[in-house]
This record gives sequence, structure tokens and C-alpha cells, in this order.
Amino acid sequence: MIVLVPVYRPGDRLPPLVGDLKDALPGADVLVVDDGSGPAADAVLRAARARGATVLRRRVNRGKGVVLRTGFRYAATRHPGRDVVCVDADGQHSVPDVCRVAERMRVTGAPTLGVREFEGEVPARSRFGNAATRVAFRLATGRDVRDTQTGLRAYPAALLGWLGTLPGDRFEYEMTVLLRLARAGLPVEQVEIATHYHGDNAGSHFSALADSVRIYRPLVASALARLTGRSAVDGVPAAVTTSSRTSAARTR
Repeated sequence: MIVLVPVYRPGDRLPPLVGDLKDALPGADVLVVDDGSGPAADAVLRAARARGATVLRRRVNRGKGVVLRTGFRYAATRHPGRDVVCVDADGQHSVPDVCRVAERMRVTGAPTLGVREFEGEVPARSRFGNAATRVAFRLATGRDVRDTQTGLRAYPAALLGWLGTLPGDRFEYEMTVLLRLARAGLPVEQVEIATHYHGDNAGSHFSALADSVRIYRPLVASALARLTGRSAVDGVPAAVTTSSRTSAARTR
């Protein structure tokens, strides 16, 4: 298992997270990919490396999609055959929840999402944004994904090469992944996780306007493709497409 942690201007939570992940997932490698944070992140990234992480650094900030593709390509090349679980570095994901999502993917062999409950003290923009994209995703695909913007996702090794080819440089990349999986008829597992926000989610680099526009573009394109009946399997690996193709995303 590779634990992929995309970061931009990471805070002090990152080094302890690396240590906790290494303790909870024996044999797992933690891969931190920095998105051009610059010298200000040197100390935090050195501390993460000291806790056992492999740290890759991009010189220029390009966005989360670029960082995720960098991590997937690195894992597929340097650690072929190993699954990947993606974890945000801002403290939203508890280590036990990371383990549960990784285990569900291991058992089912399907991409797996950690879906937040959006109950209790949740920032309004997160609550309403998720509700809107959930409805839009259902209209575009006919599938119910309860948390389209979750950063806690586990992917089987067979998908990594394909994931490295998908478009989207910023937060829209994760939406594109879900849309392409749905259009290919592949199952997506969903595991309920706790919702943790720190300081009204002040550590998020999500732009409510610009990134929302980016996310809705592939949603609109997918809806049009569905209406016109255009085929869009998009080169999903045969080893994955020939597995179970139940159309409904499952929650247990």
C-alpha cells in the first residue's frame, strides 16, 4: 500500500500524520507530493521525511490534480502492483478512517471513497456545496455518490496508469475521476467517515468561485455525453472493466 498525501503549504499536522500512518499501516509507504510550496515548507517537509515519508517536490504550484497524477505515476513506476490510498494533510481524515477505507478497497478490489456525514459543525460552504454537487452528479450519471469532493480515496493498483492520464489540473480532477468511473460502469465503494474541520476549514486551498466553476465543467460535459449516448469508457484497464460492474455505488 502507498499512502499518497498531496500538500501545498503544509502545516504542522503533516509530520505527526506521517508517523501515525506508518504506525497504523505496517508495511505501507507514505508518499508526500508538494505542489510548489517553496522554501517556507522546507522545515515541515524535512520533518515528514524524518518520520519516514518519501517527499517529492514540484517547483511550481500547479494544482491538486497535477500532484495526484504525479503521485500515481510515481507509485505505478517505482512500486508496481501496490494499491494507493489518498489522504488530505489538513487533519480532516482520522487514521482509523484511512485504515477502514483502505481495507474496503483491498477486500472489494473497487475504488473506495471515505464519505463525510456533513453533520454537526460543518462550514456552510462545505455542506451546501456537497449537497449541490451530489444532486448534479446524480443527474449527470444516474449514480448516487454521497461525497463527490472527499479527498480520502483508495484505488487498486490496476487503475494507477489510467488515473495518470485523466485531465484536470486542480480540484476538478477528482470529479473527473468519479465521472469516468461512472461512465465506464464501474462500482465505487463508499465508507462513512467522521467529519473533522479545523478553524472553519481555514486550511483549505479550495476557491469557492474558481474551483466550483472548474468542477462543474466536467459535470456538464458528462451530462451532455449521457444525453447524446456517446460512449466514454476512456481506456479504463481491461483488468478492471471486466470485474464486477454493478452500477449502484454501495455504502456499508
